[in-house]
Amino acid sequence: MSKQLDITQRNAVLTAMAKHVRESQAAILAANRTDLDSYSGDDISMRDRLKVDQSKIDDMVLSLVQLSSEPDPLGIERFGTTHENGMQISNKTAPFGTILIIYESRPDVTIEAAGIAFKSGNKILLKGGKESLNSNLVLVELWHQALRENNCDTNWINYLQFDRNETQRFLEKPTQKIDLIVPRGGEQLIAFVKQHATCPVIVSGRGNNFIYIDSEADLQMALDIIINAKTTKISACNALDKVLVASDLVRKHQFLKHLIQELQKSKVEILADDALSSLEGTLPITNESIWYEEFLDYKIAIGQAADLQDAIAKINRYGGGHSASIISANTDTANVFMNSVDSAAVYHNASTRFTDGGQFGLGGELAISTDKLHQRGPIGLQHLVTNKWFIKGNGQLR
Repeated sequence: MSKQLDITQRNAVLTAMAKHVRESQAAILAANRTDLDSYSGDDISMRDRLKVDQSKIDDMVLSLVQLSSEPDPLGIERFGTTHENGMQISNKTAPFGTILIIYESRPDVTIEAAGIAFKSGNKILLKGGKESLNSNLVLVELWHQALRENNCDTNWINYLQFDRNETQRFLEKPTQKIDLIVPRGGEQLIAFVKQHATCPVIVSGRGNNFIYIDSEADLQMALDIIINAKTTKISACNALDKVLVASDLVRKHQFLKHLIQELQKSKVEILADDALSSLEGTLPITNESIWYEEFLDYKIAIGQAADLQDAIAKINRYGGGHSASIISANTDTANVFMNSVDSAAVYHNASTRFTDGGQFGLGGELAISTDKLHQRGPIGLQHLVTNKWFIKGNGQLR
C-alpha cells in the first residue's frame, strides 16, 4: 500500500470529492437513469436502493463535508503505561490496511462507506452490483479526480468490475492483501462472502426487527411508531417487520383493528398468527419460517405474546439481532426488555428507524453490524480502526 496519508491530505481529498459530487450531479443522475432503465427486476426495495435523486446527492455531499470535519480516528491512545524497566508502552488506533466492500444496488455506498474507510486511513476496494455499474463508475472516477488533485495515488480507492465467478475466485485467492471484508446486502450475498472469504468479515446483517406492545403501552404512540417504522422506507434494514402484542393489552382488538386500517392505507400486507388470525384484513401465518424473514416490502407479521418474557424469547429466537423496540409506560418493564433482548440496538418508546450512524451521532456509517466482534451496530469512523502497540525503550532486554 502507498505511504500512509496524513490527516490534512485525507481531509483535502474528502473536501475535493464533495465539490466534484456537487458539480457533477447531472452526470451522476444520467448514469443512474441508465441503471434504473436497465433494471428489469421486480424487487421494489432493490429499485429504491438503486435510485439516486437530488436528495441522495445532497446526502452524499453532506456526508463528505461532515467526514472532512471529523477528528482523525488514527493514533488515539487507548492505553498507556510505563514498564518497571522504563519502557513506554502505549496502545493506539491504527488502520486495518485494505478493506473490501461488497454491496448491492446502492450507489451512495460508493460515497459514504468509501469515505469513512478512507478517512480511517484504509485502502478501499469497492465491488458493487451490476445493477448500479454506471452510477458507481462515475462516482469512482470522481474519487480518482479528488485523489489526483491532492497528489495521492488513485489506488487508495479502486473499483472491482468482477462478475460472480471472478468475485468468488478473488475472495478465495486474493491477488492482493485484504485485511477486512464488509458485505452490504441481502442474506444470500452475506452467506456467499462468508463461505468464500479467507480474511475477517464484518456481517452487515439483515433486519427482521420487532416491536413489542406492552400491556401498559400508550396505544396512540404505539400506532404512530409502527406506521413510521414500517412504511417510511421499506428498503432500510432498520424497517419494522414484526409486531408482538401483549395478550392482556386493554382494548387489544380495537387497537389492532385501527392498526390494520392504518397499515392498509399504505397497502401493507398483514399476516397474523393463530391468536389474531380472525382479525379482518389479515392473512394467516401458515409457516413458522415467516417469523425469521426480513421482508423489505410492504408486508408485516403480527402476533400475540403471553407476557414480557414470551415476547423476549420470541424476539431472541426469530429476530435478526439488529433492532427491537418496546412500547410501554412502565420503565422497569422497558429496562428488563432492553437488557434481555439480544439485538445491536434496543429501544423504549421509539421507532427502529433510528438505527443509523448519522442518527446516532457517528456522522455516517460503513455498515450496521449484527456480529459482536469487533463492533456491534452502526460502524462509524471511530470504529473502523484496529489497534497497535507502541513500545519505546533505550536498550532494554528481557
